Amino acid sequence: MLSKNQIKLIKSLEAKKNRKREGLFVAEGPKVVGDLLRAGYTPHSIFSTVSRPDAELITDDELRRISFLQHPQEVLGVFHISTIPQPSDISHQTSGLSLALDGVQDPGNVGTIIRIADWFGISQIFCSPDTADVYNPKVVQATMGSLAHVCITYCDLVPLLSKAGVPVYGTLLDGQDIYQQPLSENGIILMGNEGNGISPEVRQLVTNKLLIPNFNKNTETAESLNVAIATAITLSEFRRRF
Repeated sequence: MLSKNQIKLIKSLEAKKNRKREGLFVAEGPKVVGDLLRAGYTPHSIFSTVSRPDAELITDDELRRISFLQHPQEVLGVFHISTIPQPSDISHQTSGLSLALDGVQDPGNVGTIIRIADWFGISQIFCSPDTADVYNPKVVQATMGSLAHVCITYCDLVPLLSKAGVPVYGTLLDGQDIYQQPLSENGIILMGNEGNGISPEVRQLVTNKLLIPNFNKNTETAESLNVAIATAITLSEFRRRF
């Protein structure tokens, strides 16, 4: 049976300040919890409505009380937050292709981008401090386990991009058609805020401006793409060539 203190602790982890204070985050569902365990994340506690050797057995009602999901998924794990490496060696960490997120604030978008990066073989994502916290329960859930496969580093993007030594690709409305531009197998692909795009100080460091063209020329269409969808299209074009 769950204690009041256990319930209080788990529910408190919805807030970033509490995750930071406790050094813990929540993951839900057999796949997400399993992937984190296999990746070496250290569990603080695991709760399950079905018997398993690594978990405390709880009822469906108890799971609903601690879950952040509308439809709880059998298993909930509380994990210790891993120490996130800081980019001390920029040239090493930016070899190959990596992503940078500049103020992407919707947790669902951040989690989906991590999942997309994992699918396209991107192992490193740099995030500005105002990007949604990767350990937000909504981010963790949206990654569907890919959080275990991608290294996330929060840092000031200006010095990082200034010293990168590789092309910095930015998706911008005044960019050039991505399907017509030369691309490289080394570089940082920069994605901006949902409403405001890439911030002015970071935009100045973009060396290659790219545009995902609108193919519907005859009728009025959406003004822009969702940032996660734009990330998928951009990475797909890079991987198609390399």
